[in-house]
Amino acid sequence: MHGIDPDRPPTDDHPYHGLWETADRHVRHRLLPAGRYDEARGDRESAYTGRYWVDGDHITYLDDTGFTADGDFRDGVLHHAGMVMRRRDEGGEGGEAR
Repeated sequence: MHGIDPDRPPTDDHPYHGLWETADRHVRHRLLPAGRYDEARGDRESAYTGRYWVDGDHITYLDDTGFTADGDFRDGVLHHAGMVMRRRDEGGEGGEAR
């Protein structure tokens, strides 16, 4: 798990909080404060939930079922599991990707 100890408290000191989504909005990751995430898939809200850790520009996920995954933030884009995700302004349905 990229050297992450699952008992280690999450770091909240990073600039990546918020909603990240694929271009078609099918996959949406909400990175919450206190190191929790909530992933929606299509119409299924909270399809996956769990904890995450950010080390520099690298993110490691630990799903509540024990599954792990990771990704990297590069040039304002989250690259995760073959997906490209951009941050979405959560100001409303018509919000623009940043």
